[in-house]
Amino acid sequence: MRHLMSPLDFSVDELNKLFDLANDIERNPAKYAHACDGKILATCFYEPSTRTRLSFESAMLRLGGKVLGFSDAASSSASKGESVSDTIRVISGYSDICAMRHPKEGAPMVAAEKSFIPVINAGDGGHHHPTQTLTDLLTIRSLKGSLDNITIGLCGDLKFGRTVHSLIHALVRYQNIKFVFISPVELKVPDYITEMLRTKNIPFEEVIRLEDVMPNLDMLYMTRVQKERFFNEEDYIRLKDFYILDKAKMDLAKEDMLVLHPLPRVNEISVELDDDPRAVYFKQARYGVYVRMALILTLLELAQ
Repeated sequence: MRHLMSPLDFSVDELNKLFDLANDIERNPAKYAHACDGKILATCFYEPSTRTRLSFESAMLRLGGKVLGFSDAASSSASKGESVSDTIRVISGYSDICAMRHPKEGAPMVAAEKSFIPVINAGDGGHHHPTQTLTDLLTIRSLKGSLDNITIGLCGDLKFGRTVHSLIHALVRYQNIKFVFISPVELKVPDYITEMLRTKNIPFEEVIRLEDVMPNLDMLYMTRVQKERFFNEEDYIRLKDFYILDKAKMDLAKEDMLVLHPLPRVNEISVELDDDPRAVYFKQARYGVYVRMALILTLLELAQ
């Protein structure tokens, strides 16, 4: 039995097979419409979610399976004090695979250690968000043709953004990757990440102004400033609109630069860009369903 806790749990070769499967699902959905007949996915979400939870549910339903679960801790026995370990032992008797989101870092790992079914980390605190990373990698590979030879700008909340942290760790395994970190000083990427990049001799730069680097980027990964990660309202209000990607800034970019965003969007991307063919964040959300379908099939050992 295998779990997914981190994007590094799969080798590059295994990721290629997963992405090939996801692309085949996209092209031939009818081929997989009954692949999970009789199987049940449990979605245990201790934090609010739209895309991640619903895309997991959509993925299982499109595979012919069924879904059960809860969408916040208040509607589960966690509100009575039940531990994650006990919850997963119970859920293991009700379902065949589980996707878990939790505000505490490491909680899905605790669940995996006690589970009798595969557990997928659907986000744990500011730590990892591996299925979003798989979505990001599939989007890049599908639209760019490769995950090598990319200069990627990551903009916004680089301190608390688990999607950013996971994506950086995943991309360092590919060839000729350069990172450009764009953030206010208060939200800069953690030191442990920059130290890891130095150790691996992977080039990166840290800047504050988005305009200064736009012409150099093959890809721009925008993130929102996350209110739920702040300890006080004053700091959040001061930083929430620090970056707003608009048409004037996009005019500085390459004609084939892609804009990704894990969503939800607040103010950081102007709606005037939604019709720009380089803005692929809604397409990215659709890729999230295909990659989660492929992941469910792989962990249940149903992949053809």
